[in-house]
Parts: sequence; structure tokens; C-alpha cells
Amino acid sequence: MAPLPAFHNEAYADFSLPENRQAMETALAQVRAAFGREYSLWIAGRAVATGDWLRSVNPSHPSEIVGSHAKATAALATEAIADTAAFFPEWARTPVADRVAIIVKTAAILRERKNEFNAWLVLEAGKSWAEAEADTAEAIDFCEYYARQMVRWANPEPLLQMPGEKNELEYIPLGVGVVIPPWNFPLAILAGMTVAALVCGNTVVLKPSSETPVIAAKFVEVLWEAGLPPRALALCVGSGSEIGDLLVVDPQTRFISFTGSREVGLHINELAAKPAKGLKWIRRVVAEMGGKDAIIVDADCDLDAAVAGVVASAFGFQGQKCSACSRAIVHADVYDEFLLRLEPKVAGLTVGDAADPAFSMGPVISASARQSILAYIEIGRAEGGLLTGGNAAPGDGYFLAPTVFTGVPSTSRLFQEEIFGPVLAVTKADDFDHALALANDSDYGLTGAVYSNVPDHLERARRDFHVGNLYLNRKCTGAMVGVHPFGGFNLSGTDSKAGGPDYLLQFLQAKSIATKLP
Repeated sequence: MAPLPAFHNEAYADFSLPENRQAMETALAQVRAAFGREYSLWIAGRAVATGDWLRSVNPSHPSEIVGSHAKATAALATEAIADTAAFFPEWARTPVADRVAIIVKTAAILRERKNEFNAWLVLEAGKSWAEAEADTAEAIDFCEYYARQMVRWANPEPLLQMPGEKNELEYIPLGVGVVIPPWNFPLAILAGMTVAALVCGNTVVLKPSSETPVIAAKFVEVLWEAGLPPRALALCVGSGSEIGDLLVVDPQTRFISFTGSREVGLHINELAAKPAKGLKWIRRVVAEMGGKDAIIVDADCDLDAAVAGVVASAFGFQGQKCSACSRAIVHADVYDEFLLRLEPKVAGLTVGDAADPAFSMGPVISASARQSILAYIEIGRAEGGLLTGGNAAPGDGYFLAPTVFTGVPSTSRLFQEEIFGPVLAVTKADDFDHALALANDSDYGLTGAVYSNVPDHLERARRDFHVGNLYLNRKCTGAMVGVHPFGGFNLSGTDSKAGGPDYLLQFLQAKSIATKLP
């Protein structure tokens, strides 16, 4: 195949330009016109409708049904694994150049339909226009980046040669994998996890989130259009309790790629590790399981930049990012001034329909998510001082006011537990050593940031702030493919570094071949 051009991150559309704004408005209208459609499963190369429907709603207007998706039975889930396992040898033998071409074409189709996918993200996931644009662009980036990385692993560096032998190392696929993506990046993370496995030559059973199944179905349609063989992937929608565990423990499952909550991730890891009749391998688990991310604000820093970074990291997409800042740890010398500047910035954020770009924030994903977050807000009233927010926001959607608690002790639940919503805990640190200790006082270790003008403090953070993604003098969200390989330490997951140069190795195995020469 002809060499691919160098990888570049997909540019973001500027919605302040009238032509881009109009294109997005048109896409939203077109997607709304498609509301209510029924979507089938895709198993063993055929569409399957079970008659048992999962209803997906618009979180800004829950009375609106975005789509209805057929739910898989246990028998269909088992068939999905069996058929993708049976097709694996054929897909694995497909030349790397052909697999790469399919994934590059997938990126091209996504690029052509970017506004359409943006609209689905706004209307099914509650993303703002800007957050939706970033999600779709990241999906394109994952496709382009992993295609190029597969070319690299298909042509590895030569080995040392033993006299009288030809010595080679080949990277080969594993088998059938179960891909379980989250609802909060329902296109980008789903696409990245799926195409990473596929481009390596594995087959995939994709079990998307029950909150965002339509986006998953639309992406699978793109894969078929790009030329993916129908049996290389099965789309298997359903609850974790009904089909999730079954997919994980099937003896033909070779690996599980998961992004989601710590509780579910640990459950999957435990199930995957158990021996079973017919199991011929140790299943690989690639898991990204959330965070309790901290931004340290040092005494000597650009305080306005720190406030802006905390607000963007804490309340972008309603705080529903595993990388979101949920703890601001502020040096005592600037603590009061930080709060003085923070409060009006947070109070000024507006909340409403995600389809209206006039609002700063949209809804949280579901009624149950809103109830869980409100329960944490009640806990926060007992554990800290309420600076702003603390209530549901007006409207018929799942809206919450951005909320800040101050004086939150490190022993509190608000400081220690992942909330996954627009709730920020602010804690005072005596000095930088104390701030660093507080930041590391967590079971998680995903992202973190430090705002400081003190070189020694920044160097200390490089060495001692124990997170997989550390940001210095910038916000702790917004990882870019190929720029910020993403994955966390501790109970944040397996530090799989999505969008990094070694990510595909989790879906490959190395085979050493030595040939005695005549």
C-alpha cells in the first residue's frame, strides 16, 4: 500500500462562523426527523430484531425518543461470540493493508458526516456543540492514528540475527474480543476501542452503553460502508446483567476492552480471571475505570488561568468525564482569593437544552444519574460549605446547577468518591507538600494538573504526582490522540494509554520465528 500521510489531529469547526452554525442547525433538524426509528442487532452477519426494545431518550427532553434498539437475549449473545470466533481466522488472514484501508475509509466517512454525528451526540448524549465536535473529531483521530500504528507493528524493527538463522518477530491478532464502551464518549471511545481491535485482525462483539445505542448503531453502519466484512463485528445491545457477564466468561472470549465505572471494571476483571472449562488462555482485560482528579493551585501562579482551568475541567460536559476535575486543592495563601474569583465564573454558567448553543451546560445523562448526583450534593452540605449551586436547574431535562463546596476535608466522601457530575470540592492546603499529599490521597490516579510558577514545584509534580496524565499550567481534560496518550494508575485502570504508540500491543501477541538456513 502507498504510505499514509503523517498523522495530524482533526481540526475543530468554529461555530461562530455563520456557515458552520447553519450546517450544524441543519444536521440537528435532519437527525430530529429520524427520531423514533427502530434499530436491529447485528449478529452472525445478519440484522436481528427481538421485539424487546430499549428506548433511548434525549436527556434535554426525556419525552423525546431518539430511537428504539432491539435487546439481545443470552442465546443471541452466545451466538455473537461463536460466530465472530468462527470468522476470526478469515479476518486475521486479511492483509494488513486491506484492514488499514477499511479503517482509514471509516475516518473519511466520519469526516464527511461530522455534523450528523455531532447532532446525534447533542441529542442522545446531551453534549454541547463544542463537546460533540471534539468527540467526533477524536473518533476520526483514533481511526487515522491506529491505522498508522498498525502499519508500524506490521513492519517491526529487525531482530539481531543469529549466524546460520533467519530471525523474525511478527505481531499477530488474539481472537474475538468483547468491547464495552461508555456513554460519556459514545462515539470517540467506542470507535477507538473498536477499530483498535479490528485493525489488528481481531473480531469484535460490541456491547454499547444502554444510554447511547443509536450512536453505536450509526457507527457500525459506517464500518459496513467502509467495507468491514459483516461477520467481523457483532452489535449486541443489552444490559450487563443479562448479557454482559455472559460475554465476558464465554470460553471463546480472548480479551475484554472496557471503559466505565470502577465497580463494573473490577467485576469484569474478576470474571475474566476465573478459569473455565474450554478456556485455553488468560483473557486480557483493558480497563479504564474513572478518576477523582485534582488540580493543585499553588501560591505563586496565574490565578485567573487556574480558575479558568478548574471551571473548564470541572463543568465541561457537566463533569461527566473520567478526566474531570472534581477536587481543587488550593494553597492557603491564595485560597480566599481563588474562591472570590471562582464563584462568579461558576454562577455565570447557564444550563439548558444542549441543542441550544447559548447554554454553557446541558443535562446529565439520565434521571438516575441526576438523582445520584443530588444525593452527593446532600452529602456535601454536611461535609463542606456550599459556595454556589446545589440544586436541580429549571427545565424538563436532567439539568443540574454547577455546584461548588468549600472547606472539604480529605476524609470526606465528596473528596474521595467519584461523583461523575457537575460537583467540585475545594480543599485548602497548608503548602505545596501538603497539596501534593492531598492530590495523591485517592484510590484513583487518572489525570491531574498543577498551576504554579515555581520550577521546583513543577518538577516535584512530574516526579511525585501519581497520575497517568499530568498537565502543568493547563486544564486536566481534553487529551488529544497522539499527543496525550490517555490512561490512569491505581484503580483508574490498566493505564492502557489510548491514543498512544503502544496501545495496539494490547490487541496483538508477538510470535518469534527462527529459520535455520541451508
